[in-house]
Amino acid sequence: MDHSFKDGGRGMPRRRLFGTLAAAGMATAGLATAGLATAGLAAADKATAAPAAPTPRLDREEFRLPWKGEAGIDIYVRNKHPAGQDQFQAERILLFVHGSTYPASTAFDLPLDGMSAMDFLAGKGFDVYLVDLPGYGLSGRPAQMSAPAADNPPFMRTADAAAVVGQVVDFIRKRRGVETIDLMGWSWGTSTMGLYTSTHNDAVNRLVLYAPQWLSRTPSLMASGEGKLPAYRSVTRDSAKSRWLTGVPEAKKADLIPPGWFDQWADATFPTDAVGAKQSPPVLRAPNGTVADKDAYWQAGKPLYDPADIRVPVLIIHAEWDADLPSYQAQEYFAKLTHAPYKRFVELGEGTHTVMMEKNRMQFLREVASFLTESDPQALN
Repeated sequence: MDHSFKDGGRGMPRRRLFGTLAAAGMATAGLATAGLATAGLAAADKATAAPAAPTPRLDREEFRLPWKGEAGIDIYVRNKHPAGQDQFQAERILLFVHGSTYPASTAFDLPLDGMSAMDFLAGKGFDVYLVDLPGYGLSGRPAQMSAPAADNPPFMRTADAAAVVGQVVDFIRKRRGVETIDLMGWSWGTSTMGLYTSTHNDAVNRLVLYAPQWLSRTPSLMASGEGKLPAYRSVTRDSAKSRWLTGVPEAKKADLIPPGWFDQWADATFPTDAVGAKQSPPVLRAPNGTVADKDAYWQAGKPLYDPADIRVPVLIIHAEWDADLPSYQAQEYFAKLTHAPYKRFVELGEGTHTVMMEKNRMQFLREVASFLTESDPQALN
């Protein structure tokens, strides 16, 4: 059932393009528009830029889908698209899923300088969706989160997350009357989207993997701790910023995140956990299923799935100072995509795991948009 609510740089990317490989819910009334900015221009470009195009008007809709994994728990889905439009080609529909700790709703749709990543793509004509998995952001909290963390084992494993993605993909496909859509995952979300695509190629048009997770040869920044792994973990604001800046040269830390952007993100993110927000200091709680999978698979040298089973075009996009999932993981994953019709690897300079919310974010967004909007690069015409 459709449960809907509606309301109104400097581092240059390096690319590698590889050629052909083996071929491959309670609806409420009303739809209010939200005028949102299109792609901003980097400060260094403004002096020579042509006058900005008129700001497009975007419609925003929100949906709460009943989660099949637990009765009474809902899945939060947000959509933005050009105002007044309700029909889209499959190649202009995109779903984004977050990583292991922070929700999609406060990152992918964070209006930095008045424009979010979601706004940027919707402003280019896309029908854009994001999903917060159960236990994250604006979605419901499973029963385990109402008990002390030590009382239950980790939950929301990658396979569970992929099942949620599948439920949302089916909802979008039915809503728009299409067979396929584009998918984009960030961090652990790349494992979620990669696993889903490997078994549902017929539902996917193109795949964007932002900082892909693969077999690790170095210690993880997300430590498992001693003894039995609890159901969830807690993150403070200070630890979030410290982890964000890990791996950044000391001389580059001051201007990596434009003034106010970290606080804007944290002010939006931490209140989404009502229970954690009441603690002192406030914390954000996150399910530990992703940590359990890290220990059982990625840190143990065992792939959770085979990238060779992905048979759709793939973009891998990464930043040079990513200490969470270093470049070697992206490079090795790229090599495993042996049945993608075509694939591309883009490494952005002067960025971290969170480059989407840093000074070079426009480079990131333009690379994603370029991949999703281009014609098949193998076509003769």
